[in-house]
Amino acid sequence: MIIEKAEEKDLPEILELQKLAFRSQAEIYNDFSIPPMIQTLGEIKRDFLKQTYLKAIEHGKIIGSVRGYLENGTCYVGRLIVRPDLQNKGIGTKLMIEIETIFNQAQRFEIFTGFKDKKNLYLYKKLGYNQFKSEQINKNLIMVFLEKSS
Repeated sequence: MIIEKAEEKDLPEILELQKLAFRSQAEIYNDFSIPPMIQTLGEIKRDFLKQTYLKAIEHGKIIGSVRGYLENGTCYVGRLIVRPDLQNKGIGTKLMIEIETIFNQAQRFEIFTGFKDKKNLYLYKKLGYNQFKSEQINKNLIMVFLEKSS
């Protein structure tokens, strides 16, 4: 497996993988209108201009991705995705370590996930992230925000 910066030509494949990876989240919350599921190619291209996208590649296919950007000393990490049949094999951990390495000048890192997302909460805590707030998004969803100081 190789982890490297994504290019604009990778965005359609990343978007397709994102929708596949977030399908389980949409099912957990019975809400298929969550932002990762309804993001368009145009929106992801706009995000790409402001964020660093990483991709994990195996056998010529993108099997994982994460993105981040630095603002006021904080690296905001988002949309960590791994192909569902390849989860729990360390790919997400490697992507997180790589995004933290790229943004090593950040004083802190921040990421969020849904309160029912036990796998991601476990992963982020294992990587040294601690919950600092939660926010009610709708009647079914509470977002948990986690941070890590560098």
